[in-house]
Amino acid sequence: MNKYEVLGVVGEGAYGVVLKCKNKETNEIVAIKKFKETEDNEIVKKSIQREVKVLRLLRHVNIVELKEAFKRKGRIYLVFEYVERNLLEVLEASPSGLEPLYIKKTIFQLLKAIYCCHQHDIVHRDIKPENLLISNANVLKLCDFGFARSLTAQTQDLTDYVATRWYRAPELLLSYSIYDKGVDMWAIGCLLCELTDGNPLFPGENEMDQLYLIQKMLGPLTPSQQETFSKNPRFLGMKFPEISKPETLEQRYLCKLPKRAINFVKGLLKMEPSERLTCRQALKHQYFEDLPEAIEFMKELNLQNEQEKRQVSAGVNRTAQSPTSQQNVIRTKTSFKVPNYLGQQLNMQSTAYAYNIQQQEQGQQQQIQQHQQQSMKKTQSIDKLIPQYKDTKVGFVSDTNKIKISGSQFSQQQFAIAKQPQSIKIQNLNIIYNSNTFNSSQKKGGAQTKK
Repeated sequence: MNKYEVLGVVGEGAYGVVLKCKNKETNEIVAIKKFKETEDNEIVKKSIQREVKVLRLLRHVNIVELKEAFKRKGRIYLVFEYVERNLLEVLEASPSGLEPLYIKKTIFQLLKAIYCCHQHDIVHRDIKPENLLISNANVLKLCDFGFARSLTAQTQDLTDYVATRWYRAPELLLSYSIYDKGVDMWAIGCLLCELTDGNPLFPGENEMDQLYLIQKMLGPLTPSQQETFSKNPRFLGMKFPEISKPETLEQRYLCKLPKRAINFVKGLLKMEPSERLTCRQALKHQYFEDLPEAIEFMKELNLQNEQEKRQVSAGVNRTAQSPTSQQNVIRTKTSFKVPNYLGQQLNMQSTAYAYNIQQQEQGQQQQIQQHQQQSMKKTQSIDKLIPQYKDTKVGFVSDTNKIKISGSQFSQQQFAIAKQPQSIKIQNLNIIYNSNTFNSSQKKGGAQTKK
C-alpha cells in the first residue's frame, strides 16, 4: 500500500472496504478492495481466490479490470480500475426510472459482459445494480465476482445462497444444488424491469414471499419445482396464499415498455430454466435491432462464427485428405483385422503380435523368403509396398483376393508376395507399428530358437 495514496472511501461491506486511491508513481486513480482479517476466515479466502481467478481469465471492455493483488500484514488487497459510480446510484438519481434508450444500451452492455462469462462457462450469480459500475462515458463494467462459479468445476453441487434475494431465480430460492447460466438471465430480466420504473420487480421479504410474488405475476411453479418445494425442509408445512388478483407483465408495464421489450423480458423470466433465452439469443433479440452498437456487435459475432466454421471444415478436410487417413485404424487400441494380403485370420491389438507365414507353393518360395528377410530387417512403409502408386488410394475387393487401386484391379500373380497364407504359426516376434508403418523386429535369439 506504500505506493498508493488513499483519497477516500467508496463503499463498505461485511468483508471489507473499497478505497479510492492514487498511484503515487503514475498518478492513476484506482479502487482498492481492502479485506478484513482473512487468515482464519475460509469463506472470505475462498471468495477472494475465486474473484482473482475469474478476473484474470475474463478480459472484456464491460468487465472491471483487476490490476493487481497483494497481501500485507495478513490482509489481502485487490486493485481495480476506478469507475465513478454504480447503477444503484444512477437509479437513486432517477427514482421514477431511466430513459428507454439508456436502459436498452445498459442491458446490451451487461449482456455482452455476461456473454463473455458464459463463453468461459462461468456464471456470475450476483447480478444487481450495486455490482454494475457506470463510467462518466456511460460504459458499464460488471464487477464483484466473489460469488462467480465455473460450471466445469469437478464438483457439480453449487451454493444456493448467492444472489441478492430480489434477483434470484426460482431454482435458487428452492435451494437447487445444480443449476446453470439461466440464473444470470433471470437476474437481467428483473434488472430491466427495475430500471424501467425504479421499483424492484419482486421485492420479497423472504424466500417464501419471493416465490409468492413471482407466481403472482408469472404463474405457478413447474411440477418439478412444486415437488422440490414440498420436500424442502426450509418450507416444511408452508403453503402459498391463494392468488386472487394476478398481475401480468403486460399489465404492469403496458405503458412503460414497448411490446418488444415486454416479450424480451418474458423470454428471460421463464419459470423453467431451460426455456429462458440464452445470452446469445438475448443479444440477437428484436428488442436491440435499432441499436447501432448491437448491429455492429452481431456482425462481428457472425463473422467470428463463420471463421470458426471454416476452421472446423478445413480441419475435417485436411484429415480426410491425409495420406495416413486410410490407416488411422492402426492408432486405435481396439481389435481389427489385418488386411487380406497379411491374412484375414489374424486379429491385431495395439500391442505386440507375431506371426510367421509359411508359403506352400513351391514356385513362389524364393520370393516369400526374400519378403520375410526384408520385413524382419527394416521398417516397411505401407506407402512403399506399391511405390509406383504412391499417391493413390488402396482398397480391397470384398469378394476376391485382388487388390483395388484407384479403380484398377491387379491379379494374384502381380501380388503373389502378399498372397493369403495357408497356415499361421505364432513366433517370438515383436511387431511395433504406428500410423504409417509396420515395424517388425525379431527379438535376439528368438528366430534361432525356433529354427
